[in-house]
Amino acid sequence: MIDVEDLISLARNYNPRTDADLIRRAYAYGREMHSGQYRRSGEEYFTHPVAVAAILTEQRLDDATLVTALLHDTVEDTKSTYDEIARLFGHEIAELVDGVTKLTNLELSSAQSKQAENFRKLFMAMSKDLRVILVKLADRLHNMRTIKSLPPEKQVRKSHETMDIYAPLAGRMGMQWMREELEDLAFRVLNPEARNSIIRRFITLQRETGDVVQKITQDICTELDREGVQADVFGRAKKPYSIWRKMEEKGQGFSRLSDIYGFRVITETEGDCYRVLGAIHRRWRAVPGRFKDYISQPKSNGYRSIQTTVSGRDGKRVEVQIRTRQMHEVAESGVAAHWSYRDGVRAENPFAVDPAKWLASLTERFENAEDHDEFLEHVKLEMYSDQVFCFTPKGDVVKLPRGATPLDFAYAIHTRIGDSCVGAKVDGIRVPLWTRLKNGQSVEIITAEGQRPQATWIDIVVTGRAKAAIRKSLREEDRERFIKLGRELARVSFEHVGKKATDKALKTAAKRFGLPDGGELLARLGSAELRAQDVVETLYPDLAKPGGEEIDATRAVVGLSPEQSFNRAPCCQPVPGERIVGITYRGRGVVVHAIDCPVLARFEDQPERWVDLHWHSGKHPAVHTVGLYVTMRNDAGVLGRICTLIGEQKANISDMTFVDKKPDFYRLLVQVDLRDVEHLHTVMTALEAESDVAEIQRERDPERAP
Repeated sequence: MIDVEDLISLARNYNPRTDADLIRRAYAYGREMHSGQYRRSGEEYFTHPVAVAAILTEQRLDDATLVTALLHDTVEDTKSTYDEIARLFGHEIAELVDGVTKLTNLELSSAQSKQAENFRKLFMAMSKDLRVILVKLADRLHNMRTIKSLPPEKQVRKSHETMDIYAPLAGRMGMQWMREELEDLAFRVLNPEARNSIIRRFITLQRETGDVVQKITQDICTELDREGVQADVFGRAKKPYSIWRKMEEKGQGFSRLSDIYGFRVITETEGDCYRVLGAIHRRWRAVPGRFKDYISQPKSNGYRSIQTTVSGRDGKRVEVQIRTRQMHEVAESGVAAHWSYRDGVRAENPFAVDPAKWLASLTERFENAEDHDEFLEHVKLEMYSDQVFCFTPKGDVVKLPRGATPLDFAYAIHTRIGDSCVGAKVDGIRVPLWTRLKNGQSVEIITAEGQRPQATWIDIVVTGRAKAAIRKSLREEDRERFIKLGRELARVSFEHVGKKATDKALKTAAKRFGLPDGGELLARLGSAELRAQDVVETLYPDLAKPGGEEIDATRAVVGLSPEQSFNRAPCCQPVPGERIVGITYRGRGVVVHAIDCPVLARFEDQPERWVDLHWHSGKHPAVHTVGLYVTMRNDAGVLGRICTLIGEQKANISDMTFVDKKPDFYRLLVQVDLRDVEHLHTVMTALEAESDVAEIQRERDPERAP
């Protein structure tokens, strides 16, 4: 355990005027209160609050925050009280300790509705004093560093909570180093095999190529010397979780993942940042689409850097961040830089963000949330996303989360613009409404009188503001239609477990979900805000368990009128579990498309042909054919092993076509009959893990559209 004098020394390193007596008194009081208490590892419990305080000294935080760390568990776990802490250490510290105590009592990984309510309380705690969150993040970091002493099931629960809530929260507050460490510690618990595999591959790569980081660092230094720029260069391999996430997002193996190294160039002036950028781009080829200027367009948490990716030594992609020393301090501390000290006085960093303004900008997007669940969705959609900056035709900047679409852009300008949107132009070119916007693009929204939001827009937009506005409009304009669809969804799901969706049952379920009546429950079922399966599980948890009779394949889709038939679109081959929409054809019924099918762009101006559809929530038979392109090694027995592997996943091969054949490999299109999207992922994962398979892709062919 860190001695009190050592802790004071850590604080004095950046704040010579630290109140040593206050820290000594808090240290002694905390140790006395926790006397006789031990952690699962067998250590004295007080080692934990001291370690949390030490973590906060790394962020150069004030005395009140350090004392709060020393006392943060006293009210929760000892006989200490709020009044006693206020009397001994003052009301400011008592309020901070009370805030941390209340956060500790929130079950942030509990049931969805409870989690949503508690998330709102978390934001209320943040709005009072952000230092409460800083202590809680440091508390979680130390707990994750020492998680091995917990039972396995608790390790998994805490790691999921860390990955879902605390790591993104640290990142959004600008403390990227903490986010990366929290993610990696959680990754170590949740997927140790993947993490160890990446580490082993790094070791092999280093043995084969030498110390790449040192070589590239020297290359950059040489270019800066030639340019006459004074700067420090730091390089590192990215964290295992960061690499694994890239592998998952890009569907690539480690050997084909190139940007696994990151470098920082710390300069003296802002002008030097752009000189460094010029030197690097003259020396190496920039990777298109991987340049971001957060100096001219800072993030809301104060983050400023120029980020670029270049093809460096031996063609390896390297990510380079360029910033000044003051920018670097904010990049390391994020919003916490507001409280950091240097030489005994509050650091005057022009880039540090006022926490009150940061919180205001963060929470203003959530003001339209009508209930806890909607608030939670807004938080997860917007708070945990990076940002893109787009321009109106007049040159005004609009900030949006990464992945935003022209519809999000329209709603960000004004709800009226979003509601009446019929199309969009990006950089002067007409694009579908689900196009993902990129940094620096100019967006023009095309509107028309009489246009109203479509139900399918919910799946196109990503911002909480847009989703809330669309849902509100749909609820008001199409409430009766949604209630009718919701009643049908409820009827089918209730009958599946041998029950009836009576008015009383729906009213009881509505109460469980915190809704005013059964009509509102049905409206939300129809608008896809609630799943019928969740309603059934709420009332009949034992009956709603997986299993039971299979769904009739001819009744697999809910939302059709009795006289309508349906067919799966051959262009996208949707399977149960995927979001779908129907397009009507005269004399041919309804064709079911996946919501992201590019063919839907052809019907953008024919909203009357769109039908809101859902897959039945029960168990489906394995009759939904999906085409898979498999590229494999041309060798004896390989094809047989692949067929056996598919069969082992309880999937039937209905057809097979050779697309390309070379001496060392061949590519074929395999038609596989599947139950649902989970079955599809199981088959694809099994094939991807096979060493003789070089690539596997799902068939998507717009030319086969009906």
